[in-house]
Amino acid sequence: MQSGNPALNKNTFLDAASGAVFTRDSEAMTINGTVNKTGLLLILVLVGAMVSWSRFAGPESLPAMLPLMLGGAIGGLVLALVTVFKKTWAPITAPLYAVAEGLFIGALSAIFEMRYPGIVMQAVGLTFGTMAAMLLAYRSGLIRATEKFKLGIVAATGGILLLYLANFAMGFFGHSMGFINGSSGVGIAFSVVVVVIAALNLILDFDLIETGAQSGAPKYMEWYGAFALVVTLVWLYLELLRLLSKLQSRN
Repeated sequence: MQSGNPALNKNTFLDAASGAVFTRDSEAMTINGTVNKTGLLLILVLVGAMVSWSRFAGPESLPAMLPLMLGGAIGGLVLALVTVFKKTWAPITAPLYAVAEGLFIGALSAIFEMRYPGIVMQAVGLTFGTMAAMLLAYRSGLIRATEKFKLGIVAATGGILLLYLANFAMGFFGHSMGFINGSSGVGIAFSVVVVVIAALNLILDFDLIETGAQSGAPKYMEWYGAFALVVTLVWLYLELLRLLSKLQSRN
């Protein structure tokens, strides 16, 4: 049971003290509970996004948007790491993470929308459309989360992360991997691959959450499972935004 999502791994539903899977009790994790909490977190992301979006009034407002974007990105990263290492805090840290990511996404989306009108609604629609398609494929058995499948997605996700880190480090020396942000054929193909990998991570997340519910994980793990799904959805949305901007820049 392993996911490319760093918030979900083979030890997610294990008791840190005994190393055994949590036993079921009256306050056990359920699929419906996780779905409800995922919906709540997505609403909080939307609220945060609306706050930062509302402050955008054209290029002259970019300096005022920067603190929101950086604060949301850094705050979201810190809260995500805290949630991963302290799962019992998820009922508190997961909503805070959703708001922080919303601030970041709203500011970034406003900038993309200014340059490419209509791109944000396209990315949002594709994100939720992809999630629905992946859920249908998972529930119907069309895509199965076998061990080989999991290993391949984890390896691919790790490779993408290393590429992004290397590109970030190269930026300090005035260099970059052009295909990551470029709109060439290679750049578009790279973004398509990343979007596919992000989408397939949803399959792994669905599988692991279902396993947690079947194993009787404690109630707070519903928040953790919802948080993990939102992490993947945020990544998928950002990659779709990047891909659509590349395609529109070629028109």
